[in-house]
Amino acid sequence: MFFLFLCMQFIQGKNRTQSILFPESLDQIIDQENEVRIIELFVESINLTDFKFVVKTSIEGRPAYNPKDLLKLYVYGYLNSIRSSRALEKECKRNIELMWLMKELAPDHNTISNFRRDNEKAIRKVFRYTVSIAKQFNLIGGKLVAGDSTKLRAQNSKKNNFNEKKIERHLEYIENKLFEYNKALELADEENKKAIQLEILKQNRRKRQYQNYNAILQETGEVQISTSDPDSRQLITRNNITEVAYNVQTVVDAKHNLPIDYKVTNENDSKAMGAMLRRTKTILKTTDFTALYDKGYHTGTEIKTAIDLGIHIMVAIPDVGSNAPDIAYNVANFKYDYEKDFYTCPQEQVLKSNGSWYKKDRGKSSVQIKQYKTKACITCSVKDLCTKNKDGRMIERSEHAPFIEQNRLNIEADPTLYKKRQAIVEHPYGIIKRQWGFFYIMTKKGKKRASADVGFIFTAFNLRRIINIVGKNVFKKFLEELGFLFSNIFTSIKSFISNISSPFFTKHFYKLFFKRSHIASN
Repeated sequence: MFFLFLCMQFIQGKNRTQSILFPESLDQIIDQENEVRIIELFVESINLTDFKFVVKTSIEGRPAYNPKDLLKLYVYGYLNSIRSSRALEKECKRNIELMWLMKELAPDHNTISNFRRDNEKAIRKVFRYTVSIAKQFNLIGGKLVAGDSTKLRAQNSKKNNFNEKKIERHLEYIENKLFEYNKALELADEENKKAIQLEILKQNRRKRQYQNYNAILQETGEVQISTSDPDSRQLITRNNITEVAYNVQTVVDAKHNLPIDYKVTNENDSKAMGAMLRRTKTILKTTDFTALYDKGYHTGTEIKTAIDLGIHIMVAIPDVGSNAPDIAYNVANFKYDYEKDFYTCPQEQVLKSNGSWYKKDRGKSSVQIKQYKTKACITCSVKDLCTKNKDGRMIERSEHAPFIEQNRLNIEADPTLYKKRQAIVEHPYGIIKRQWGFFYIMTKKGKKRASADVGFIFTAFNLRRIINIVGKNVFKKFLEELGFLFSNIFTSIKSFISNISSPFFTKHFYKLFFKRSHIASN
């Protein structure tokens, strides 16, 4: 058997010591269909002046790297699940595709890392540029969008995240330890005193550290402090599981599940919808669309903002916070008369308001409410089924009630439409977190740097989707002619367009050229 194995024929590699008579160039090694050529064309179509990349220059020493080269490196990295600056540095020296793309430049990891750190705004504009390109291919429907958020774990452990109660527990533990050490010091001999005194010093240092954390919380009004990544917060990721993370808000267009906007926050969803829809209106340049959101966004002020913008919204209605003793007498079963401003209960009794508005605190915010009552409750035979309040039933109606009711009517008018929300908005998250492994933030030291990381993630996602939908050849041809158009900016644009053989490109290049400056400014 061993003899037969030795006699078998296998494909043989080349002799490593053999000289190459006709060495191939890097351009010959990289296939014309290779995706790296699309990255090259995509970045080259960008005008650095419009995007305002930060360029590190110095009077003495080496010249700075061209921002386009570093942008190419990052786009390639994120498309191939490489985000670490050290890993990208290593790939520049051994990856043939990157050697071609970077023209054999090999920047060090500090230069690579600093580019991402310093260019959060420019990276956002690159993402917006991918959205603009998607529009040229008619990949953005602009009629139905879905919004949601996902938690991306921060570079900050739970041990390095503190709130007031956690600090109190640590201080209490330290005080107990100090009491034990001081008591032991009184009884210790000379040999052991030094070791105990060192422990006392250690605990006093820790005590001052936690007292400093507490002082910061008091000064800033924050409820948490993170020591590794100061802007990250402990957030609920699912059920009652928490992680120190960032909350990434996203708006996704329904036509091809393409993200059109993102924002990195360290707060929950309750106050996020209004600002995201305001930006969506700017991006789509219309309010003629429907926005789908889950019940985490069901807040009166945010629903009011969306309706005031003229946007048709469908926000899932959360379960009732408190029920009547009998659910037949829940507030949803009380009919409100808009013209006469009163409620009618299931027993046909009228609950009226005195017309006054009262301020009611809800966490960090407050809301104006009216109170509706009736004296009929005192003698009502079903009072115990309706309320536990001895003075009878009282209904509070907030200033945002008309907008909340409008949202409910929107959902009741088309319940099947809302069911599309999850399939639309969860699609990018599934690919980014499950397939690509981007379930955590790569950067440290603040929300701005985290936003740069997320910007590259969504830029890579949009590029991948565009390539998959329109095909490599079409997209490559588009970028080639786009690059040619921009490189001849001072020539006659109308003359150029009229001579392009493809009517498709004639139409869309013309549009993109005159929109490019606006895209960059946003």
